[in-house]
Amino acid sequence: MSEICSICGLPKDLCVCESIAKENLRIVIKSEKRKFGKAYTVIEGIDQKQIDMKDLLKTFKNTFACGGTIKNGIVELQGNHRNRVKPLLLKLGFSEDTIDVK
Repeated sequence: MSEICSICGLPKDLCVCESIAKENLRIVIKSEKRKFGKAYTVIEGIDQKQIDMKDLLKTFKNTFACGGTIKNGIVELQGNHRNRVKPLLLKLGFSEDTIDVK
């Protein structure tokens, strides 16, 4: 028997919680300079409780061939990938109106 989602009550394979959450988020993508002048791409506003952050980070790291981490609900990628993150988020099902690139 398949697992049941605790939020919507549907089986895990039919669960719609993540797709609903993707449309209600306010995501901000920005680039920062850190120690030794290294560039980092910071992605804020993704809810850890509704979106699988580890899977999302793995997708970013594999697509952009870079390192990255999750700290306090914020995704940090090594390098300046500001212009490449939004098209990938759109491809993953996030709404274009909810994504701001700064």
